[in-house]
Amino acid sequence: MRDLRKYARQTNTRLILGAIFILFTVGSGLIYVFYGSRAAVMGLICMLSSLAPFILVVFALWVVEEIVKFANKDE
Repeated sequence: MRDLRKYARQTNTRLILGAIFILFTVGSGLIYVFYGSRAAVMGLICMLSSLAPFILVVFALWVVEEIVKFANKDE
């Protein structure tokens, strides 16, 4: 029997990464087409900087999850 929680987590991760990839490629491509290469680079910098809080929150939640797993390993 498959672990459905693992499957759901994997699916959600793939969907989020795919959405971010599409956002970066399509967004940067459209900026490049309409405004040029310098604006596209600035757009990439802005998109990357906007991901920083999201990445920090995900990292913090991952650390908390690992701590809880370690603490509950004895049970």
